[in-house]
Amino acid sequence: MSLIGQSVTVLGAGVAGLAVARALALRGAAVTVLEQADAIREVGAGLQISPNGASVLRGLGLQGALDAASMRGEAVSLIDGPSGEGVARLDLARLRPGQGYHFLHRADLIALLLKGATEAGVTLRLLSRVVAVDLSESRPAVTLETGERFETGLLVGADGLHSRLRAVLNGAETPFFTGQVAWRAVIPAEAGARPVAEVHMGPGRHLVSYPLRGGTLRNIVAVEERKRWAEESWTLRDDSMDLRLAFEGFSPRVRGWLDQVEDPWLWGLFRHEVARDWIKLLPEGAAAILGDAAHPTLPFLAQGASMGLEDAWVLADALARHDTVAAALQAYQAARKPRCTRIVGAANANARAYHLKGLPRVVGHTGLRILGRMAPAAMLNRFDWLYGHDVTQAGV
Repeated sequence: MSLIGQSVTVLGAGVAGLAVARALALRGAAVTVLEQADAIREVGAGLQISPNGASVLRGLGLQGALDAASMRGEAVSLIDGPSGEGVARLDLARLRPGQGYHFLHRADLIALLLKGATEAGVTLRLLSRVVAVDLSESRPAVTLETGERFETGLLVGADGLHSRLRAVLNGAETPFFTGQVAWRAVIPAEAGARPVAEVHMGPGRHLVSYPLRGGTLRNIVAVEERKRWAEESWTLRDDSMDLRLAFEGFSPRVRGWLDQVEDPWLWGLFRHEVARDWIKLLPEGAAAILGDAAHPTLPFLAQGASMGLEDAWVLADALARHDTVAAALQAYQAARKPRCTRIVGAANANARAYHLKGLPRVVGHTGLRILGRMAPAAMLNRFDWLYGHDVTQAGV
């Protein structure tokens, strides 16, 4: 199906939204992205793009930009948090030399995607807060805070955790608080920091850290189990002392990092179901969701951004391959929903593995040490289904 001149409106200028905008524009669609902010600012912290996400950026013609903005991950080190002793090390550079694991600042990923989208002809409209989505007529329509209402041929919801389009497609939903909160922060990196993702594991808590921007910065994400819940928000600040107290039993290396943190971001970790319905067909248009709007995930596999990139490619590719919008969107949901459900489940399982206590912790760490020494490749092989999957080659 030709996308040349087709009207597409994307809600949200995040990773998934900008990626799908470029993917559709490169195929000839007339794409407008509605973003509620007044500017695309340097916000957020670090993130990881694993090989399955990197393949999409390569397919979108952005490999060079990714390489310039990121650090290529050499290894993942699993570390006993309290003692600081190594448990296992996965040498990515040696065991998976052909795959790219990238560490970069979220702002840098957004910047390269924004540049790619605008170069492809995408129109970005800032200060465009959507207050209503209407799928009751022949074409999708949105109403902005200003009162402006307009229709579009295809409405794509990349509007995140609190997606208005998801709510219209699936109704109101109540997420489940996991009993975990997470802090995130960026600090100056120590001289000579290697591109290694360190996972410091402790009873009821863990901390992940890796360098950014050529080793000048260090990203920190720290998770603690607790009964007091925090808001599910990316804009909530916390007292840095709370973070330090949560990890006061960890090694001097970790405590030294946390001593440098000021005003960390804090958010509650909630478990959302993968959306039941991702698409809706109308007499003269259609709607679809992707990214966090379709499948919010806990941050324990570092797959949020890569899942959104995969969605973007598959949606655009399906529309280009199939003869009708109906066939394309049905193929998109059929391809993405099972895979995303599996990834979300694997992330949930990782949370439990990082936070073992008592005897299960001793047994688990002993097993990891043995595997790390005797069969390190086997530990990576467990996730070949995830990292080895290339949606740009799969076809839908």
